Amino acid sequence: MNTLSILFTISMVAWFLSEFLYKNMLKSDRGDRKDKDKSTLNILWLAIPFSIMAAVISSYNSTFPIASGSWISYLGEGLILIGIIFRFIMIRSLGKYFTVDVTIRQDHKIKKQGFYKYLRHPSYTFSLLTSLGLGLYLNNWLSLALAFVPPFLAFAYRIKVEEQALIEQFGEEYLEYRKKTKKLIPFIY
Repeated sequence: MNTLSILFTISMVAWFLSEFLYKNMLKSDRGDRKDKDKSTLNILWLAIPFSIMAAVISSYNSTFPIASGSWISYLGEGLILIGIIFRFIMIRSLGKYFTVDVTIRQDHKIKKQGFYKYLRHPSYTFSLLTSLGLGLYLNNWLSLALAFVPPFLAFAYRIKVEEQALIEQFGEEYLEYRKKTKKLIPFIY
């Protein structure tokens, strides 16, 4: 097993463990308005593991290379690591306002600093970057599609549900914030 394969294995374990810990430690509290999730957490927990397994399996059963040479796998691994690390940073920066289920805390405030000055959902951006990295690491167009599209669709649904809850809670303040920011990609989308 070469160094890149070892790093990939470690990053996949770190990705799974971090998401498992988030799911079990960062749930809403009893006093929170948690009737807003509309099963988005369950959908994410189906979409992401499915996409990982499907991408890996398809990489072993098909050959549709994205690029020649190992640089694409190094790029993919770099994106995986950046995604995991920066998702953690985004979650920490939200502090008590981050929950794995769509929830409005009693004293909830809209965060507008740091990455949130440009993006409304940077933790989702970095999770999707990790998925993109997985597809690139596997160097297979089919794997890339399977690694990225299901999580993207699940996050798109979650963003719709989450933003509706935020509009209901904050009204014009959130609508103004939404006009000045992008969903997932700075200055683009």
